[in-house]
Amino acid sequence: MNRLWTMLGAALLAAGAAASQAAAADLFNGKDFSGWELQTTPAAPLDSVFTMLPDGVVASTGQPSGFLATTESYRNYRLHLEWRWSGKPGNGGVLLHISPGPMDRVWPVSLQLQTKHGSTGDLLPMAGYAFAEPPTSAAGASPVIKARMAGDSELAAGQWNSADIVSRDGTVEISVNGVAQNKVTRASPASGRIGFQLEGAPYELRRVNLTPLD
Repeated sequence: MNRLWTMLGAALLAAGAAASQAAAADLFNGKDFSGWELQTTPAAPLDSVFTMLPDGVVASTGQPSGFLATTESYRNYRLHLEWRWSGKPGNGGVLLHISPGPMDRVWPVSLQLQTKHGSTGDLLPMAGYAFAEPPTSAAGASPVIKARMAGDSELAAGQWNSADIVSRDGTVEISVNGVAQNKVTRASPASGRIGFQLEGAPYELRRVNLTPLD
């Protein structure tokens, strides 16, 4: 009987692990850009800016200015992604909770996780996005929540960095290369599309996986 219970427990654990893995979805299908749309100024064809490479890598020229975004919106999720600079490191970011807003500007209403070299992990509210925490510094006209909760965890230029983002009911927590770096609460909007900025520097993405938390 004990052996039976041991076997049953192992089977349940394996099934739970399989279900957990199945819940995570890669936002890039590895073949084309179905489920994504590009918005740039000036307008550019998506395939002139982003390219699917072997082994699930997505390469971007980093220009013209704008962003690539999912066509689907998300709320309450865990997002894992990896990126590296394929040339000279520069500026870029992950856009969270992209929402409808003024159409006369390059950047949409969103919360930006900075991947800018030297500022990785900073959080920047874009185009009227809001959260509860007061800014720790200013970037132009926008307040910034600086990272470095546990020291700089960005890797050297050219290496693959990873970010893990947990968004639940307006609380957004950021880890960079496994190190907790930033957090905001009462973020508004608390849901929306997910995207990647184009700010002039070429970069590569891989393992962009989203797991719903609901």
